[in-house]
Amino acid sequence: MSEPTTPVKKKRKVVLDERLQAYRGVWVYIEHERGRVHPVSLELLGEGRKLADTLGVELAGVVMAGVDAGAEARGYCQTAFEYGADLCYLMQSDVLGEYRNEPYTQGLTVLVNTYQPEILLLGATTLGRDLAGSVATTLNTGLTADCTELAIDPDDRSLLSTRPTFGGSLLCTIVTLNYRPQMATVRPRVMAMPEPQPGRSGRIVEHGLALAEADIVTKVLEFIADDRRDTPQLPFADIIVAGGRGLGKPENFQLVRDLAKVLGAEVGASRPVVQAGWVEADRQVGQSGKTVRPKLYIAAGISGAIQHRVGMEGADCIVAINNDPDAPIFEFAHFGIVGDVATILPALTEAFWMKLARHSAENSPHPNPLPLAGEGANERCARPLRLDEEPA
Repeated sequence: MSEPTTPVKKKRKVVLDERLQAYRGVWVYIEHERGRVHPVSLELLGEGRKLADTLGVELAGVVMAGVDAGAEARGYCQTAFEYGADLCYLMQSDVLGEYRNEPYTQGLTVLVNTYQPEILLLGATTLGRDLAGSVATTLNTGLTADCTELAIDPDDRSLLSTRPTFGGSLLCTIVTLNYRPQMATVRPRVMAMPEPQPGRSGRIVEHGLALAEADIVTKVLEFIADDRRDTPQLPFADIIVAGGRGLGKPENFQLVRDLAKVLGAEVGASRPVVQAGWVEADRQVGQSGKTVRPKLYIAAGISGAIQHRVGMEGADCIVAINNDPDAPIFEFAHFGIVGDVATILPALTEAFWMKLARHSAENSPHPNPLPLAGEGANERCARPLRLDEEPA
């Protein structure tokens, strides 16, 4: 008598509605403000290029601006071309001079209904979140927010949007089945910045917006710049030293600050440390904090839970320090040290200070203290090094 076989769970098959099968192309909304394109839009163009190539379709940028923007708006389109777009939809109107949800939602909805893209990507910025939610609601389609990975299902051309869930303890992949366009937002610094191709050109498709100022409820009275000179700039830091609960007590967080000061680095923290009140919330790295992509990320006393990992795993070089040799962070760190954080951090601080001081005394440009890229930096550590162990 044969043993009973375990039933295989079959993937749910959905036949796309006939009217939605005509939707083709990948779009990236080009966010801009005060004459500059937001970096997240360029990052999304790089990711959108991969999706479009997989699907065998064109990648398009979407630029919305006021009529007075003139050549500046076309300059945004040229930037999109240089970062991978094949064409750019340009909508200019007097009501689009400053971002307001109502006219921008109507404008982007008109473009989608007219040209029918199958995928629409936006940056998960304050503006992007506001616009994406209202456009998805207006179009009656699905939206996956704060994605950490985007891919294409080869069986049915569906967009596979991966994001953390259950408080960052799990990663789930969400599929928008019988709806188009498939929408997703991605936070800044989650995706790699593509290399620009200067001089690359493409087509510009202009489309108007029939909306009068009198029909819009909200009015822009004044623009007040957000002064962030004295606040942490974690997403754009080249070096970050971050501390976690493994530091043991609040007083030990000063060890993280000391090392960061010597390296000229920003200070980061894990969620438990922020929730415990050891450090301010704007230094939190992770799904519910900042997403970073530095050249060097030193994680001291951080276990490496998914919630934290998704916010920093894009770093060029990750150095993990933890007294638990089985900590999850050693699975994806490039270099690992097993030992007491309170002992290792002061030793590193002194070693770096002496090295930098020696180079300064010799009046020569000092090299980076650690290999930030190149040989060895692209491989994850096979085994963390114990504090009492000699390196190979």
